[in-house]
Amino acid sequence: MRIIAVGDIHGCRASLEALADYAEFSPDDTIVTVGDYVDRGPDTKGVIDLLLAWQRQRRMVCLMGNHEIMMLEARESREALLFWMAEGVGGEETLQSYGAETLDDIPEAHWEFIASGLPYYETDGHIVVHAGLRAPLPLDRQLPQALFWQRLEQARPHCSGKTVICGHTSQKNGLPVNLGHTVCIDTWACGDGWLTALDLATGTYWQTNERGDRRMGDIAEL
Repeated sequence: MRIIAVGDIHGCRASLEALADYAEFSPDDTIVTVGDYVDRGPDTKGVIDLLLAWQRQRRMVCLMGNHEIMMLEARESREALLFWMAEGVGGEETLQSYGAETLDDIPEAHWEFIASGLPYYETDGHIVVHAGLRAPLPLDRQLPQALFWQRLEQARPHCSGKTVICGHTSQKNGLPVNLGHTVCIDTWACGDGWLTALDLATGTYWQTNERGDRRMGDIAEL
C-alpha cells in the first residue's frame, strides 16, 4: 500500500484526473491531498465532485488549505467576501465554475467537503500539512498561522524528526523543493506549472498539467 501526497490542486480537475491515471492510483493507496482545492483554476466544482467520488472509492485524507478557509470566511462577512473575490485570490473563478452568482448557489455537499478538511496527517516518518509547522512545537500545539499560512522559507527541522510534506508556497519553476527536512509539492498547477503527486516511501513523484503533459522524477535528485 502506498501513501501518496498530492499538491495544491486549485481547480485543475483535468490535471488531477490525469495524475490519478499516470501514477496509477489504486484502492489500496492512501491519497493525501494537501488542501487548496478551490480558486484560481478553471474547475473548482469539478475538482470537488471528483474528490467526493473518490472518497466513496478509495482511502482519501483531505487536508484544509488557506483557500478553503478564505472561502468559508467569505460566507460569514462582506469584508471577507470582497477579499476572496479580489483579483488574484480566486473567488471569481470558483463562482464561475459553478455557474453561480452567489455563494448560496454552491451545493451544500460541497460546503461540507470544504469545511471538513483536516489540519495535518501523520505517518511513522512524515507529517503532511498544507503550509508548514512551527519547528519547536508538537503537532497538538501547532497554531493555524503555521498550518495554513506559513511560507516555505520559514521551514526548519521539526522537533519530531519527521519529514514535513507541504504545499502552499508555489514553485513557479514547476519542480518540488527538497530541503531534506521539508518537501514542498505546490508546483503551481493553476499557473503555468504542474500538479504533483509524491510517493512518501520511495520519493518518486509524478506530474501532470492542464495541457496534457506528463513527467516524473525522484525528490532525491532535486
